[in-house]
This record gives sequence, C-alpha cells and structure tokens, in this order.
Amino acid sequence: MREAIFLRQNEERWRQYERQPPSGPDELAARFVALTDDLAFAQTFYPDSPTTQYLNALTSKLHQALYKNKTERTGRFRQFWAQELPLVVARHHGTLLATLLLFLLFTSLGALSAAYDDTFVRVVLGDGYVNQTLANIAKGDPMAIYKSQDQTPMFLFITVNNIRVALMTFAAGIAAGLGTVFLLFQNGVMLGSFQYFFYQKGVLLPSVLTIWIHGTLEISAIVLAGGAGLVMARGFLFPGTFSRAAAFRQSARDGLKIAIGLVPIFIVAGFLEGFVTRHTEMPIALSLLIIGTSAAFIIGYFVIYPRLMQRRVNAL
Repeated sequence: MREAIFLRQNEERWRQYERQPPSGPDELAARFVALTDDLAFAQTFYPDSPTTQYLNALTSKLHQALYKNKTERTGRFRQFWAQELPLVVARHHGTLLATLLLFLLFTSLGALSAAYDDTFVRVVLGDGYVNQTLANIAKGDPMAIYKSQDQTPMFLFITVNNIRVALMTFAAGIAAGLGTVFLLFQNGVMLGSFQYFFYQKGVLLPSVLTIWIHGTLEISAIVLAGGAGLVMARGFLFPGTFSRAAAFRQSARDGLKIAIGLVPIFIVAGFLEGFVTRHTEMPIALSLLIIGTSAAFIIGYFVIYPRLMQRRVNAL
C-alpha cells in the first residue's frame, strides 16, 4: 500500500485521537491497540517516513496515559457512574434520541390500532388481563391488579424480568439493529394500546397516576436499552474511519456500558412496582412527586449531566 493511501485511510482517525479524549480506560486501550497496529505497519513499509515518526510519538503518548491509568483502580465503581457512563451517553446522544422518537412512533401506532380495532387490545395484552381489568374497573379500583401478588415475590420477578428484557433488547442489536427495533416495536405497541384501553374506559388519569409511578423509570430504561442496542449496530453499519471490526468492538463496549448502567434503575423500578404502585389510594400529590422525581433523574443523569461532563472534558 502506498503511503499516501495509508495516510488518507487513517489520518482522520489519528487526528480524532488527538482532539477528543477517550471516554474511559477501555476506549484508551482500544486506541492504543489500533495505533500499535498502525505503527507496526508503518515501521515495516515506511521506516524512515515522517508518518512513522508521528505514529511513534502518538503511540508513546497513549502508552504513558495507559500505564498511568493502569494503577488507578481506587474508586473504579464511582468513576464508572460519575464519569465513564455519562461520557459514553453523551457521545451517543443522537442515537439515543432517535431511539426515543422511534419508540414514541411505535407507541402511537399501538394507540391508533386500539382506537380503530376493539379487539386489538386483547390480541396484545391477552383476554385474561383485559377481563380482570374490566372487572376491577366495574368494582371502582381499575389498578387493583397490582395488588394481586405478594410484595417481595412480585418485586423480584418484575426486576429479573425487566433486566432480562433490557439485555435482550441490547443484545438483539447484533443483528444490524433489526432485533432491537422489533423489540422496541413490541413494547411500544403494547404501551400505546395499554394506555388507550384505559382512556377508552374513562380511567386514563387513575392509570397514569398509578402505572407511571414505576413506569417512568421502567419505560425510560427500556428505551435506553434499545438505544444501547442501536449504538452497537451503528458501529457495525457505519464504521467511519475505523475498520468495521474495530468500530463494532468499540460500539459494542459502549452499548454494553449503557445496558449495565440501567440495572440499578430496573431494581428501583421493580421496587416501586412491587411495594408502592399497589397503593392506589395514595394522594395525587405523592404520586406526582414520585413520577416527577423519576423523570427529573432520567433527564438529569442521561441528558443534562452527560452534556456538562462532555463540555468539561473538551475544555481540558
């Protein structure tokens, strides 16, 4: 390969390494491995070239940073939540926003389908659930279904199930994102038809005040898990200046970090659904407080804080 072609294929990536700091130790290591490969190639075919000298200097710089970071294991857990995860989220805000818009579209389709077909809700939610809910509405307690199980077993089952669904939604991104989109479609249509069902029966407000006590965190986390799956798919489909394999490895790491970061959210959502949502008689103000606090956390940690962290890093 001629040196000019080698430069044209990789120079933009090298400049990106210089301009944009790595989001964490994993990305730093990935950059070091990629640069080591480039340097070995350059030393073999262009031993006296300025390109080889430039790569040697850049690789040495990353090696020093990698060696220095290698001993900094104290506070690794805190660093992940305070710095690493927010920076990964900030880097993929565009993909996460696209995932949210896609999910809202699927939710609208579910509501629209339920509006035009009375049997659609039964197809999506099942006859047993619909019949039980209709009976609860007739008794004056439309959300009584959340009281039908013991608290602790309900909390454990829901938490494990939600984490499983989220990891499946992320992992399905390996199929070029098609599996993730399908699972988002399933969940979105279910949510839309579910909420329209309560609107149709004249109990939309009680359902919102009850369901979204846990649903604010749960649904947000499912959308973010879908975003993690599409982040992984994007690296494979649009590798940019990286090789497809290298881009996929990096995007898969980023997506996995986002997915892992959702586990505590699902635990809290499961706790709320198992222990709090069942109290359908709670004051409206308390319900709104829980919902508002959950929404503020999602917006603060996954939207505002990552942008602030990214600006701080770029300013260094």
